[in-house]
Amino acid sequence: MSLTTIILMLVFGWLSVAAAMLWGVLRITRRHHPSSSKTEKPTEPTRRHAAAH
Repeated sequence: MSLTTIILMLVFGWLSVAAAMLWGVLRITRRHHPSSSKTEKPTEPTRRHAAAH
């Protein structure tokens, strides 16, 4: 393989790993982010188990 091919494969490999990591982080933050439709606060706090996080 030529040097140009190796460098291009390294760059595209790095970009694919970076894109996969960004997709994972965005997926996690979207799942744990409170939705904007719940803007009003409940009048009574909800009861949760002690082990809930």
